[in-house]
Amino acid sequence: MRIARFSLPDTAADAGAVRFGIVEGDPEQPEAMVIAELDGHPFTPEPQTTGRAWPLADVRLLAPVLPSKIVAVGRNYADHAKELGNEVPAVPLTFLKPSTSVIGPNETIAYPSFSQDVQHEAELAIVIGRLCSQVPRERVREVILGYTCANDVTARDAQKAEGQWARAKGFDTSCPLGPWIETELDPSDLAVTCTVNDELRQAGRTGQMMRGVEELVAFISEALTLLPGDVILTGTPAGVGPMNVGDRVSVSVEGIGTLTNRIVKR
Repeated sequence: MRIARFSLPDTAADAGAVRFGIVEGDPEQPEAMVIAELDGHPFTPEPQTTGRAWPLADVRLLAPVLPSKIVAVGRNYADHAKELGNEVPAVPLTFLKPSTSVIGPNETIAYPSFSQDVQHEAELAIVIGRLCSQVPRERVREVILGYTCANDVTARDAQKAEGQWARAKGFDTSCPLGPWIETELDPSDLAVTCTVNDELRQAGRTGQMMRGVEELVAFISEALTLLPGDVILTGTPAGVGPMNVGDRVSVSVEGIGTLTNRIVKR
């Protein structure tokens, strides 16, 4: 099931209101896809629809969730660690991105004024479905709502110069998410790609991750209580590189879809 967050079209009596919905149809035929409005939020055991539906083309897709926090994992692909001259850490290397960094599909990434080297990082993102803490590995799947695409946009020069990554990875618009959450997906070996202006930059598979979904959720939840809608970024494969004002960047994850954003001057 694909769960999206969207604003209602002008034809709706409550035009502009934000709702969750279930996306139906074949992504290869986008003109035939529709979105069925959910009654409330998707964090219930059996979400129900309201009976209202619209062509997907008539609504504006938003970031699929508004997380209280985004917990990101660095250097989780050996080739990516190597390309930046780093070793794979002995334990997962985690950092936080604030909720204010989140944008949705087709929104713009604002190139920060303090950087001259902003780079893309295509990632599989985990969306948490219920409040949880200290989750054992064998129960991790019970707390996951689904998965989406993410771009861990990074001001690489600031990351290197400042040591701490708060500005480099947490600036406004640095966490595009979307286009929706796929709830029925095996994340163990999915293709993850990134293109910039249709040029392939990154091509990896989640099977190359040093630490998989179960280990990451168990490790992070040892320290942090996770809330419904919180997001975990699982790391990026090799091939990260610069993006410039005017570029169109697309992150695709097999079984989910494609997240596209443009770069603009802040």
